Amino acid sequence: MAEIRFGTDGWRAVIGEDFTFDNVRAVTQATAQWMQRAGLAGQGAVVGYDTRLHSPEFAEAVSEVLAGNGIAVALASAAAPTPAISHAVRARGAGAGVVITSSHNPPEWNGFKVKQAVGNSAPPEVTAEIEAALPDILAGGAPAEPTETSPPVERFDPRPGYVEALRAFVDIERIRAAGLRIAVDSMHGAAGGLTARALGEGATTVHELRGEPDPAFPGMHAPEPIARNLEGLTALIGAGGYDIGLATDGDGDRLGLVDERGAFLNQHQAFALLVHYLLDVRGERGPIVRSITSTRMIDRLGERFGVPVHETAVGFKFLGPKMLEEDALVAGEESGGYALRGHIPERDGILSGLLLLDYVVRTGKPLSRLLAELYDLVGRHEYDRVDIALRPEDRDAIAARVAAADPPTIAGLRVASKDTLDGYRFTLEGGWWLLLRFSGTEPLLRIYAEMSSAELVQAALAEGRGIAGVD
Repeated sequence: MAEIRFGTDGWRAVIGEDFTFDNVRAVTQATAQWMQRAGLAGQGAVVGYDTRLHSPEFAEAVSEVLAGNGIAVALASAAAPTPAISHAVRARGAGAGVVITSSHNPPEWNGFKVKQAVGNSAPPEVTAEIEAALPDILAGGAPAEPTETSPPVERFDPRPGYVEALRAFVDIERIRAAGLRIAVDSMHGAAGGLTARALGEGATTVHELRGEPDPAFPGMHAPEPIARNLEGLTALIGAGGYDIGLATDGDGDRLGLVDERGAFLNQHQAFALLVHYLLDVRGERGPIVRSITSTRMIDRLGERFGVPVHETAVGFKFLGPKMLEEDALVAGEESGGYALRGHIPERDGILSGLLLLDYVVRTGKPLSRLLAELYDLVGRHEYDRVDIALRPEDRDAIAARVAAADPPTIAGLRVASKDTLDGYRFTLEGGWWLLLRFSGTEPLLRIYAEMSSAELVQAALAEGRGIAGVD
């Protein structure tokens, strides 16, 4: 059995190998002990789950162990997006939450996310405390089981309250009356039906693809809202008849975006559009938080509108706390997750999509025009990422090669600096960058680049492969 470790967001593993009922109960016991030490047990816990294989049963096991530890549990009665569970944790005044989900991972994976009382992902100090308790539990400290005196497990539907929170954040009536033709791809995940439910009936219409739950996530490598997994959505819109396409990942906390021509907009473009909308159209102000892998268009917008931009390592376990610390207007990351002040300090793919619908309605401009105007403001930024599957035994050698690398130029641009905030980043003249980083959720080396042209991006990625020795 592999060591149980929390990665970028939660503990994730292959179902039936390391993600077993025994291990889930052990992690829950460690989570219950953390809640008890932190004085949170008396506030109860919320437990939710996605549409993956056996997620409802794993969630029930989590609820039983928490109840056995004397912690009152509100267990979701149906699959729900992770942001809906985070919202319920805060709305109910619970001490913590657990979500059984592996987000955008392939279908054979599942995962265990811990949420704090304000709805954010548990930061590293919390997950380290949970991990530290696991050896003793796995060695024989059996997880607690419910007894006659244990608090009952309450069943509740987290979706209605979440939908109301969405409607309170966005001018739904304006979008509903605009007559937009929206295509939504829910990727067989937990967000199925919720965009249409939030908008309700009106002149705007929603056509949903892959809205029904399916733990096999057929027709895609994984329920991640990126171009290669959204061919049906892009083809549908490209054929005409729709104004915009939205997609959400397996647990509904990430957004994919397609313009009126059927062109996929990457997550950097979507984040920059969202930030520009908040600053320019809504006229809001406040710090912005972005991960190291996010576009520097955010920095240009910060300079343009006079707001500070803060950088963190990858993952909302870093972004969320920084967002709270700075009272940030918005936080976002390269994977398509964006959080908004006044909602929850956690990614929400559905809310992000609704806000971009409002951007289109309030400006009367299609996404392609809004993107062109953004580039007029901050300059053209091109980006790509390659993911390289690794054998665990190769990781140290690759890391050593990258750590020792000292190239004078990359893609013909002078290397200005190198740092290790999260992985190995080479900052180039002009502010462009190349990053080599090991995934926190899968056995992958990710290589990222942002440049002024697509040709330079591909040249930089090729040099990144050479630096790592993975040609």
